[in-house]
Amino acid sequence: MRLAVLDIGSRAVHLKIADLVPGGPPEPVTTLKQSVHLAEATDHQGVISQDAIGRLVGAVTESEAVATAYHVDDLVPLATSAVRDAANRTAVLAAIENATGIRVRFFSGVEEARLTFLAARGWHGWSAGQMLLLDIGGGSMELACGSRTEPAVALSLPLGAGRLTRHHLPDEAPVHKRDVARLRQYVRAVLTEATADLRDQPSPASAIATSKTFAQLARLAGAPKPAAGAPGRTTLTRSDLRQWIPRLAARSDAERARLPGISASRAHQSLAGAIVAEAAMELLDVRRVTICPWALREGILLDRLAALGTQPLPAAAVPRARNHALHRLHTVS
Repeated sequence: MRLAVLDIGSRAVHLKIADLVPGGPPEPVTTLKQSVHLAEATDHQGVISQDAIGRLVGAVTESEAVATAYHVDDLVPLATSAVRDAANRTAVLAAIENATGIRVRFFSGVEEARLTFLAARGWHGWSAGQMLLLDIGGGSMELACGSRTEPAVALSLPLGAGRLTRHHLPDEAPVHKRDVARLRQYVRAVLTEATADLRDQPSPASAIATSKTFAQLARLAGAPKPAAGAPGRTTLTRSDLRQWIPRLAARSDAERARLPGISASRAHQSLAGAIVAEAAMELLDVRRVTICPWALREGILLDRLAALGTQPLPAAAVPRARNHALHRLHTVS
């Protein structure tokens, strides 16, 4: 079957179309990524602006047209925390449905963590052993660990880079050391309270990080840019990351965007991303993470592939994938 995953995130609407054939990995067909910048358009009360809703409706309309052109058998439209946690969520979803007929659904944060863990397991295989997953989005941070396909513990915390930037950091640079210290203290307090079960698990053999935030921080810390079609084994150390936090704090958004790996669209939230990543790695006693190119969308594809009745995950990664769980999706009304 041909499946399309429409992922509405805090920064972009990302469509991924793949063919699912039992016995093999998801085979990518095409992707479409459109910037909508919901995070920047969300005020301190959690309300997404009308302009951003208009951009979002346009992006979903374009994605639906591409999915139709590629003759997909099923479209999975999902919204992550940027829409799920918005104060005007009902109005946002109604605007999309009225314009396109698409009823956007959402996973709980815990289900996002589970599916992202599944994607990381699919990429790294059984050789990763007891695996710890860290994922930083715009609105939330997902954490999971376990030795099997399904995580033993899965968590979602309100520690997304965009959310932390809006609520805890000043708009203008340079950011004072006291602001960095306050944010780090807040992040550690949330993590300490929420991750007791995670820290009670056996020590991980592998620490895996997904998301654009971690990938860009790895590039910033000196990791080479992966070659197209042949991603290498990219890592990020806590010590390298710690050194970059004061450097990011001292720079404006424009100056950050000129640094290796930091895109202009993510420059504003790069400092918060670095602070939460470093704090999580320290609290969980992780010195180094390996960057995984698969995340939530691939997890959805892999989950659907498993539902078609395939064999267990392979012992090593095979490029591409992500899965299903439509029965776990909750329709928002």
